[in-house]
Amino acid sequence: MLAVVDDARVRAGDGHAAWSESFNEMFAQVAGVFGNAAVRRHGRAYLLGLLSHAERKNSWWLAEFAGDGSPDGMQRLLNFSPWDEDACRDAVRRYVARNLGDPAAVLAVDETGFLKKGKMSAGVARQYTGTAGRIENAQVGVFLAYAGPDGSRALIDRELYLPEKWTGDRERCRAAGIGDELAFATKPELARQMIERAVRAEVPFAWVTGDEVYGGNPGLRQWLEEQEIPYVMAVACSEMIATAAGTRRADGLAALVPAKAWQRLSCADGSKGPRLYDWAYIGTASGAHHLLARRSLSPGEKGELELAYFRCWSPCPAALPELVAVAGARWGIEDCFAEAKNEAGLDHYQVRKYRAWYRHVTLSMLAHAFLAAAARAARPQLPQPPSASGNAGGRPAEKGT
Repeated sequence: MLAVVDDARVRAGDGHAAWSESFNEMFAQVAGVFGNAAVRRHGRAYLLGLLSHAERKNSWWLAEFAGDGSPDGMQRLLNFSPWDEDACRDAVRRYVARNLGDPAAVLAVDETGFLKKGKMSAGVARQYTGTAGRIENAQVGVFLAYAGPDGSRALIDRELYLPEKWTGDRERCRAAGIGDELAFATKPELARQMIERAVRAEVPFAWVTGDEVYGGNPGLRQWLEEQEIPYVMAVACSEMIATAAGTRRADGLAALVPAKAWQRLSCADGSKGPRLYDWAYIGTASGAHHLLARRSLSPGEKGELELAYFRCWSPCPAALPELVAVAGARWGIEDCFAEAKNEAGLDHYQVRKYRAWYRHVTLSMLAHAFLAAAARAARPQLPQPPSASGNAGGRPAEKGT
């Protein structure tokens, strides 16, 4: 997306002016969260550094980019300066809704790891992270992304996951700046908090999606249903599904699908074109619940066609192509992680304190959201086809979503 911003600069009649104007408009929406003019100047410089082509985007590099003689000002911004990182998060969410908002959008929840050395950084522990594909010493952040039907995407919320070994050691928590009021919360519980904030803020969206960590959590699914929020959530092959003929495993149900019942559809466009899979739509004991099965077109490493499974729920009927599109929207948050890390320094921080993590990550999310808005503005706008169900996911408009 940085290339999109550079192209916009070149196209502008006076070079840098168009980019500067859009940046100033964005920053005006968050300027009020900074406690005073000095902190506001550092916040603006920090964001500009995150948007730069600097090789690394930690306090040392960002200070050098800003022309400061030392990193002290940038480090104070993250650790001590008076400003509200949660108010900044809310401003990021409003900015994304204003620039990328669409009633048919999908909220995608997922986590990403930040590999770390030592034991002092808030929440760091030996734990599995998909970033490394194995158990590593890392911090894990749970994020909520906004994925529009036109491919636009941006991160809108974040929570640092604190393992039980942390919340069970209050002295260690205090040393890392973690308040005594913070209790252990599972990743699905953190996801629920973020989705709830999006609902309260009246962010326009139609569906929620997530991987097996979230789809396999009955409590999160039940809460979504109580809130009448449609979802397509990945589950394990061993997930037990209630049907009219009894309870069966997800993979057992998929094995019963006739060959002619599989439909070949693209769930999204990837770097090599449409992401084509065969899909099956399987009924359950409840009319509002369905099981969605996805089958690869070519054998995987084990020489077999790989399958994935999704629990689906909607208070209103939804056609298979719509459910497939929602399942594919989950890749949007993985793209956000890659873009935010590569282009906005999401993982370039060198801080240990709990609040400092939130501050850097939130500013990185804002920088990434600015790039996402710039990319969308530079892309030709195509007319959107009507939703398969008339109102994606059936969420009533009067709820503000």
